[in-house]
Amino acid sequence: MKNLLAIDVSKCTGCRNCELGCSAVQTRTFNPARSRIKILKNEIETTIVPMVCLQCEVPLCVDACPTGAIVRNEHDTLYVHDDDCIGCGNCVTACIYGGIEIEPMTRKAIKCDLCGGDPACVRACDYGAIEYVGAKARDLTKRANGISALSPFYRYEEQEAEP
Repeated sequence: MKNLLAIDVSKCTGCRNCELGCSAVQTRTFNPARSRIKILKNEIETTIVPMVCLQCEVPLCVDACPTGAIVRNEHDTLYVHDDDCIGCGNCVTACIYGGIEIEPMTRKAIKCDLCGGDPACVRACDYGAIEYVGAKARDLTKRANGISALSPFYRYEEQEAEP
């Protein structure tokens, strides 16, 4: 059973520490443009939304990659194999969640790989907006309800298992 990131947008202040922590670990630079997590802000509506790879069960980015550069590792985490990526951007177009993009320096695809099980963004978030959780039903409920601040009409209700 794989682990995932759960983000509670109601706790996110938009400080962008997660972007700095990610870029520091992934690229050894403090450069939000090179981060695998992005903070999107709408200043007019005062909406702040962290965007990151959702580690989809059926990832569209994998099917869109002509070279097979996006693969699952031994922890069932999707990652981009740099040597195989040609930077075509097909994966970016295919991802409907905005969880993958082209890195400005290397011109290759980048996405969250959960930092090998110790996500830097979680450690960098002083407000507890990002958690590293399991894929159990209660954790998935936590993940889904983390976006409830964006839409008061959206709630994930855990379904009872049929006997």
